[in-house]
Amino acid sequence: MEETTFLNPNLSSGPASAHDDFDWSVDKRNVSTYNQKDRETYDKTYEETFKTVTDNEMVIGHIVGLTKTDAVVNIGYKSDGLISLNEFRDLPNLKVGDEIEVLIVEKEDRDGHLNLSRKLARQQRAWERIVEVYKTGEIVTGHVTSKTKGGLIVDLYGMETFLPGSQIDVKPVTDYDQFVNKTMEFKVVKINEIIRNAVVSHKALIESDIEAQRTEIISKLEKGQVLEGTIKNVTDFGAFIDLGGLDGLLYITDISWGRINHPSEVLTNGQKLNVAVLDFDDEKKRISLGLKQLTPHPWDTLPDTIVEGNKIKGKVVNIEDYGAFLEMEPGIEGLVHVSEITWSNQPINAKEFFKMGEEHEAMIVSIDKDERKMSLSIKKMTQDPWDEIESKFAVGSQHDGIVKNLTPYGVFVELGSGIGGMIHISDLSWVKRFNHPSDFTKVGETLPVIVLGVDKETRKLSLGHKQIEEDPWTTLESVFPIGSLHDGVMVRKEEKGGIIQLQYGLEAFAPTRHLKKQDEKMIAVDETNKFMIIEFDRNDKRIMVSHAKVWEQVVEEEKEGARKDAKDEQDSTNKAVKNLQSKVEKATLGDIGALADLKKKMDESE
Repeated sequence: MEETTFLNPNLSSGPASAHDDFDWSVDKRNVSTYNQKDRETYDKTYEETFKTVTDNEMVIGHIVGLTKTDAVVNIGYKSDGLISLNEFRDLPNLKVGDEIEVLIVEKEDRDGHLNLSRKLARQQRAWERIVEVYKTGEIVTGHVTSKTKGGLIVDLYGMETFLPGSQIDVKPVTDYDQFVNKTMEFKVVKINEIIRNAVVSHKALIESDIEAQRTEIISKLEKGQVLEGTIKNVTDFGAFIDLGGLDGLLYITDISWGRINHPSEVLTNGQKLNVAVLDFDDEKKRISLGLKQLTPHPWDTLPDTIVEGNKIKGKVVNIEDYGAFLEMEPGIEGLVHVSEITWSNQPINAKEFFKMGEEHEAMIVSIDKDERKMSLSIKKMTQDPWDEIESKFAVGSQHDGIVKNLTPYGVFVELGSGIGGMIHISDLSWVKRFNHPSDFTKVGETLPVIVLGVDKETRKLSLGHKQIEEDPWTTLESVFPIGSLHDGVMVRKEEKGGIIQLQYGLEAFAPTRHLKKQDEKMIAVDETNKFMIIEFDRNDKRIMVSHAKVWEQVVEEEKEGARKDAKDEQDSTNKAVKNLQSKVEKATLGDIGALADLKKKMDESE
């Protein structure tokens, strides 16, 4: 059988087939189709019967069918879309014909289907509503769904928002579980449009109500007005009083006319009391309250016993560098200046003399009711010991004193109540020199002293310690004559030499060049060596020694011995030579005499 090939005339330019003239636009009923122009017109009309939609557009749709898993939704587009029934869990009675709002995720996904979402549509509307209430400050109702780190999750219009723990209440909240599954009112306080995140607050609503109450209370306030309040919180600096929706501060200095260390001494949380309005600030909503102002000031009703010249007892309530304040009665205080503590002329540290809470007896020196000031004196409770100073502490008398203070130049010693004097550092020892008095004594030690001088006008005593013993320097001059040798230890190194300790505790000075040893090394601290006295000054109490001269003297003595030995040897040689010469001269004269006789005989014979 011969094969027949059918070709589309529009796709091929090959030889014509038997059916090339077939009109494909005519259906089986032999009815002609639209012409090209009509087709274009009707195609356009057909397209216009459907909605023009775009991705991410919000549209209204209708439920046209329900399956076991999905809802078929018609939005008036070419095709219907499917939405999972999971997105309708909040509508248990969903049925065909219901109208819903959906978001067009994609007009055609990769399978060509219309992709719709009711969940995303609700989130979009919820976010728009949240942004709107954030801008308007409107109060909204939300449902607390769960607890999370640092706060709670709140469903607001179907969208999750965050409620920080600090924004739940004006009071600190530690148990977050008590708020889960509760419906509450909130205020949107923060949004992030980029990540669509919102923060809500319940505390802001409470604060708004409190602010309204504050405004109302402050509008009725007057200075001096007495109000009843409840102590809300006691702090180190005072107490906060709840006046019925508005807090006022009762500062510690306005609690009592007397001094108190801490408000908790007289106030407790929950305590009800009357307070006076001292001041208030309409703008800052601050109210200053006073408790002591409800009673008269104690200075306005001073007891008859508080007059100048009287003796009183008071408790130390404050200590400053310049003195201490004694409280006789709550609100009535007097100052004991440091100059009124003791008759002594030596400076006194008030913080060492007084202790908080101690009781002291003092005399009232002066009272100024207008300034509400009182001067007190402790020393005037006893007679001034300087009135009899010359008889009790005569010059040359010896006493035992207590070391009270050390300075670089001397020691302050107390001989009795209000009586003291100074020992200059040079009067501590006859033989030792001290860099600081602490090398000799310390505070609290008992030290025997001699009174060297009394100045009653300036209330000063000059004291000495070394004067208890006789000056040993007269005797020492014979013990340490110049040129004598002694064992010594270098106890310390100084800039220009070293301090050498000799016997009897005596200290001498050796210049640096006199510390050189025979091996060219220098004497070290704590090293013992022989020293020669090269200077002894009894008046200035100064001795100068040298180690170098010790070995230099030995070397010189050795040289001198060698020179003497050489001289002795030379003298012996010279003597021997003279003896020999003497012998030679005698023999020569004899010979000369014999020759002379012989010559005479010869001359006679001729």
